[in-house]
Amino acid sequence: MEKVRVRYAPSPTGHLHIGGARTALFNYLFAKHHNGDFVFRIEDTDIERNIEGGEASQLDNLEWLGIIPDESPVNPNPKYAPYRQMERLDIYKERTQWLLDHGYAYKCFCTPEELEAEHELQTAAGLAPKYNRKCCDLTPEEIASKEAAGLPYTIRVKVPDNEVYEFEDMIRGHVSFESKDIGDWVLVKANGIPTYNYAVVIDDHSMDITHVFRGEEHLSNTPKQLMIYKMFGWDAPIFGHMTLIVNENRKKLSKRDETIMQFVSQYKEEGYLPDAMFNFMALLGWSPEGEQEIFTHDELIKVFDEHRLSKSPSMFDKSKLIWVNNRYIKERPLEEVVELCKPFLAEKYDLSNKSEEWITNLIAVYHDQLSYGKEICDLVDLFFEDELHLDEEATEFMKDETILNTLKVFKEKLEELTEFTKDNIQACIKATQKEAKAKGKMLYMPIRIATTGIMHGPDLASSIMLIGKDTTIERLSKY
Repeated sequence: MEKVRVRYAPSPTGHLHIGGARTALFNYLFAKHHNGDFVFRIEDTDIERNIEGGEASQLDNLEWLGIIPDESPVNPNPKYAPYRQMERLDIYKERTQWLLDHGYAYKCFCTPEELEAEHELQTAAGLAPKYNRKCCDLTPEEIASKEAAGLPYTIRVKVPDNEVYEFEDMIRGHVSFESKDIGDWVLVKANGIPTYNYAVVIDDHSMDITHVFRGEEHLSNTPKQLMIYKMFGWDAPIFGHMTLIVNENRKKLSKRDETIMQFVSQYKEEGYLPDAMFNFMALLGWSPEGEQEIFTHDELIKVFDEHRLSKSPSMFDKSKLIWVNNRYIKERPLEEVVELCKPFLAEKYDLSNKSEEWITNLIAVYHDQLSYGKEICDLVDLFFEDELHLDEEATEFMKDETILNTLKVFKEKLEELTEFTKDNIQACIKATQKEAKAKGKMLYMPIRIATTGIMHGPDLASSIMLIGKDTTIERLSKY
């Protein structure tokens, strides 16, 4: 078997989208599973829409996820470089001349206005719009005259009659298209830049790409590309068209859908873990054998099987992502979770009078329940508030007359402590239970409400330790 070579070829027109990241991931897993190469190429011919830093953003976010290209514009293989389409214009130009010379393509001088008018007529007649071949049979003299007059032109492919373009899709099985449904499409725009369907064939062939995994929206592009492969006498790669990612309402994931964060950088900024994202995205349209869902990077490479890619749309399940990320955070050493969470805490709260030990103890309280780094800020308000604000239910609960004695006893026990540690505080709670003859809800809830202001929360002894001895005793003194 020839060496597997796959590619991910984004446009630098925006940041790495979840859909693009999944495409890159499945290409990467397939390549690594088969000991092949994963190539990162840039399709930068849409020059009006390219953004500053678009390419770097794509690469940085892929590498953050653990999807490391074997070749890219910053790590080129001289045999296949360059990796940016705008640096390959001479290659396309040479191939285009060959197509013109052999009668597979022709120059089209129709203006955008003429094309629009023709499309409107066809649509009004109930026909699918396609080019009417007005320029297909221009004589060499007519072409020379128009060029001498400085008229702009595109270059179109002459679609063969009565051809069937068929292939075995790795995911969908047998697919076929008929040439009669395809109009003479543009190979090269008037500005001399090739169109996507043309350049991608030349790039994939010249870079020895063997397999192409891409989104199902590219399925209708495939016959156009197979047409070019056939004209040049080249073997086409093996295609696999992945299903859509849909939201929880089963609607296609749209960049305008604000219910889901769409870009990998947003998850990075919220404090999600890259290996959790890698794991979660691998389950978007692919399923392993058995029940296991949590895999390491290397395990996913080992078990990846392209035959288990789904034919049905895959739902982006936010609760599943949160569950996966929580599983990874729970497995992380505490010092790594502190490193993850501390920047978020520092942004929201004044930590200048808090020791490193205190911050570590605070994050430790929430280590097991934390779903992503930034979430820590939603959980720890009570440790940064000077005044307690009891809700109606807590206020009502504290009116029970037996509570006052429990709180009095607990306060006395705390005042005797020389070391305000979690274990010592827990011992004081136990001693209060015995002396005040309070237990269960009537022991823990009054202490929690009086010291933290809430009825339910994290470990009580840890919470009191974080609040500190002076503040705790001051709060208990109010009862």
